Amino acid sequence: MVRNVAELLAELETEDFYLLSGIEQGMRFSEWVQREKLPRFSGLTPEEVDYRLERCLKRDLIEKKTIQYEGYTLAFEGYDTLALRALVERDTIAEFGSPLGVGKESDVYEVKSYKPLALKYHREGYTNFREVNRERDYTSENRHVSWLYTARKAAEREYDALETLYPDISVPRPIDQNRHAIVMEKMDGVELSQTRLEDDQVLGVLELICTELSRAYERGYVHADMSEYNVFVAEDGITIFDWPQAVATDHEHAREFLERDLENTVGYFRRKYPRLVPEELSTRALATEIESNEFDGLQ
Repeated sequence: MVRNVAELLAELETEDFYLLSGIEQGMRFSEWVQREKLPRFSGLTPEEVDYRLERCLKRDLIEKKTIQYEGYTLAFEGYDTLALRALVERDTIAEFGSPLGVGKESDVYEVKSYKPLALKYHREGYTNFREVNRERDYTSENRHVSWLYTARKAAEREYDALETLYPDISVPRPIDQNRHAIVMEKMDGVELSQTRLEDDQVLGVLELICTELSRAYERGYVHADMSEYNVFVAEDGITIFDWPQAVATDHEHAREFLERDLENTVGYFRRKYPRLVPEELSTRALATEIESNEFDGLQ
């Protein structure tokens, strides 16, 4: 677990990180890195590699497999360790805290620096790699794609989107990124799926979400994965998070993704507050207004 990884940082030695980085480098070419190649990738002697392999295997940071050769690969804990060490060395993170949310595609933890922050580890591709590899367009043209590459690209993609959108759009403020990890400001509020709005708040919150999606479109992004699980509601407004699947507005399927985002959002409000969402509210019409920069609130 990530908390155990945080505790390991103090006992790991510089040469351990050389080995982990060497395996990471070798995984660019093969999922399982041949034992004989590790001295070249890590810069360690063969004897030192043997010692470090034993230390890292004992701590579950790497995995070993004998196929046509003796191969090693990073466990996610090993990749977590490399990212966490880089963020600590850059003084982005000073203290590790409690879990904020653990899911299939990401784990989020509270961390501290000058203020409480959130550390998000992307997990895309580790347990469902083949499915993710088919669906994510940032993997489709890469001949050798590992879960490591998939998770890192997801983090890079989300961080780029947040940097572009913040602060004009209500998204978490991005702080730092390394490998598959993102550090951002901790969000205030409650997840929309866990919120019961008052009747007079329903259309106002729905309009806020649509407004933020419209502003994001103006800045060149479609979220492409909207649901009630990636909106936080607070007293001072809403925050839209989880942007790794975001696509540019010039993407060939941008309009389709925009309509789907709106259908998911409006559909959720219709299911939970059926009496309060007008039947004539058309997601296709909303998409057209947003696409033409003519959205001016719910009519």
